[in-house]
Parts: sequence; C-alpha cells; structure tokens
Amino acid sequence: MAHTFEELLAKQRTADEAHTRVLELRDAYGPPTQEGGWNEPQRETYETAWRAWRDLDRDLGQTVTEYAKEKGTTRAEVEAELRKVLPDPEVRWGTTEG
Repeated sequence: MAHTFEELLAKQRTADEAHTRVLELRDAYGPPTQEGGWNEPQRETYETAWRAWRDLDRDLGQTVTEYAKEKGTTRAEVEAELRKVLPDPEVRWGTTEG
C-alpha cells in the first residue's frame, strides 16, 4: 500500500496528541510510587491513555517502515523528517521518559 508523507504527518500528530495526554496525566497525578499512590480511577485513566498512545505509536512505526521502504530510505530518516515538522512531545515537556 502506498503511503504519503501527509498520511504519516496525520498519524504522527495523532500519536503525539495521545503521548501528550499521557504526559499531562503523569504531571497531574504525580509519580505512581508517591506516598498514597494513584487511586483506581487515576490508574485506569492513565493505563487507558498509555495503551492508546502505545497502539497509535506502533501503527505509526509500521507505516513509517513501509513508507521508508517505498521511498528507498531509512526509517530513521523518515522519522527525522517528521520531527522537523512536528517536535517530539517529550521535548516540549522537558522529559526523556516515554
């Protein structure tokens, strides 16, 4: 299946939005290992957001790999081109955790 760069951007944007939601929840709830930890609704909300991000990122990765093969380039080069347009949410949040 042929993919376009615009399709990759849309998938990257969607995955980044899900990633940002995970970062927002982590910031709002604090570390799960803090005294008292997270309550059940917080844990469920975070896990649901994390799974959504993970699934979107996995699908994006597969599409990026296919696109790179179609274009005769590497996945890393395609990912770098995407990040020129859409900065990594980790950079905006000042963290390297994912």
